[in-house]
Amino acid sequence: MLLTIDVGNTHTVLGLFDGEEIVEHWRISTDARRTADELAVLLQGLMGMHPLLGMELGDGIEGIAICSTVPAVLHELREVTRRYYGDVPAVLVEPGIKTGVPILMDNPKEVGADRIINAVAAVDLYGGPAIVVDFGTATTFDAVSARGEYTGGVIAPGIEISVEALGVKGAQLRKIELARPRSVIGKNTVEAMQAGIIYGFAGQVDGVVERMKKELADDPDDVTVIATGGLAPMVLNESSVIDEHEPWLTLIGLRLVYERNVSRL
Repeated sequence: MLLTIDVGNTHTVLGLFDGEEIVEHWRISTDARRTADELAVLLQGLMGMHPLLGMELGDGIEGIAICSTVPAVLHELREVTRRYYGDVPAVLVEPGIKTGVPILMDNPKEVGADRIINAVAAVDLYGGPAIVVDFGTATTFDAVSARGEYTGGVIAPGIEISVEALGVKGAQLRKIELARPRSVIGKNTVEAMQAGIIYGFAGQVDGVVERMKKELADDPDDVTVIATGGLAPMVLNESSVIDEHEPWLTLIGLRLVYERNVSRL
């Protein structure tokens, strides 16, 4: 089986693939202070519960693919693969890794690994042109051309960041549950904040995507818009531009990149 690990700023998502099928997944908090040994214990605890894997760390794992937006965690995961999975082929997404997606940016090394991996999966699943909207710590919009090239994107504050900022900076406001309110016009402070977040972000997504479509393709209707990320379900039903929802887009991209590089290891 292939173990895929997507390390984000707030959460780390792990997926277990049996061929092309994701058979198990986990979401844990990202903690840059965790050591390689602590990460190994955590992995053993999670995977030890799966019926297709053995109790010993590494049993049943035939390959590992990792991408990270947190350099400290990537360093420790590199140590995990070396110490605890020494005989298992491991692909860590970094400069020099073959993705199959040309990056048309002023400085390709600045682009987050997860954004490139999302583009890889988008091209494979839906073709181009496409726009990936990833609802994570930041809300990112990534454009893929009809030729399968990563052409750039947009970065905006994420939903949780905005909720926390309201609670911290607003003297009479507080942190709220992220939920759909009864109506757009809130009848109390909590509902008013919920409406501002949910419908505000839906409007942001629709506005940004429509502008990107016009730059990306001669016919905007040719562009497929894919939503992913842990907070995507909060906005899906309120946005008018999202065509597909693929919660495991990054993990699928990691599987594809692993397959394109494992023969070179």
